[in-house]
Amino acid sequence: MKYKHDEISKKAIINRLSRAGGHLESVKKMIINNEDCSNVLIQLSAVISALNNTGKIILKDHIDHCIVDAVRENDEETIENLKEAIDKFI
Repeated sequence: MKYKHDEISKKAIINRLSRAGGHLESVKKMIINNEDCSNVLIQLSAVISALNNTGKIILKDHIDHCIVDAVRENDEETIENLKEAIDKFI
């Protein structure tokens, strides 16, 4: 089943991913410029956190919309797909 996400949520997620991408570019530049490894690790941790938080938002949205609809329609495939996605995400 494919859920059409509202444009406001989609834009917010895209903005978060764009910021995380910008931070990742900063990490690459830090490596190129031989910056302190501790600072690189801290910045990399921020990127990972940003991606994990974005994933949580997507997961919550998926549960609120797609999974609620799947349960109503007895759509076992969508529910199984969520279980697989959670296993890979966590």
